[in-house]
Amino acid sequence: MDDSAYAPTVDVVLPCLDEAASLPWVLSRLPAGYRAIVADNGSTDGSATIAAELGATVVGVPQRGFGAAAHAGLLAADADVVCFCDADGSMDPAQLPRVADPVLADQADLVLGRRRPARGAWPVHARVANIALARMLRRRTGLRLHDLGPMRAARRHELVALGLTDRRFGYPLEMVTAAADDGWRVREVDVDYSLRTEGSKSKVTGTVLGTVRTIRDMRGVLAR
Repeated sequence: MDDSAYAPTVDVVLPCLDEAASLPWVLSRLPAGYRAIVADNGSTDGSATIAAELGATVVGVPQRGFGAAAHAGLLAADADVVCFCDADGSMDPAQLPRVADPVLADQADLVLGRRRPARGAWPVHARVANIALARMLRRRTGLRLHDLGPMRAARRHELVALGLTDRRFGYPLEMVTAAADDGWRVREVDVDYSLRTEGSKSKVTGTVLGTVRTIRDMRGVLAR
């Protein structure tokens, strides 16, 4: 199926912190009918202005943290189905229908994009951490997942009703554990994962320190 052939109305939350270099390409790759909501988490490089000039809805999020930005974008959405995607150019928004279509067709309640990385796109420390977290998640929920990929889709109303509270790096994991506890149908689909746009810096697992912080926050979620 051609990913660009199916164009429903879907909101796409793009948590953003200093992504001026990647936003033009990212926003240009959105399929028809997909609306960008850039949740700006205090960028100082003009990201918010660039996003607005390119037609995105921009939400200022003064509370720092990945989860704070992602949740603010979710609350600003009004489409029935909401997607999440990184804004650093590592994932191609043209592939968003891969995660959105099963939700729109009522074949799944939450769809995660399982990253299939290009050479050099996923640092070894980040990949090892992701494998470990996926194993802990399987033990916690019983879900046979391999990745906590940032590209994902679900219905807005049901997501809000989960009452997610983490506002740091644990937010993506809390979404999955809460969905599993609520009996959601959760599945994975493959998506491409590439080198982020030159000039874009990872805020999550691109560095060893970022990976450590992510593991700490996610372990806190699992402990709850």
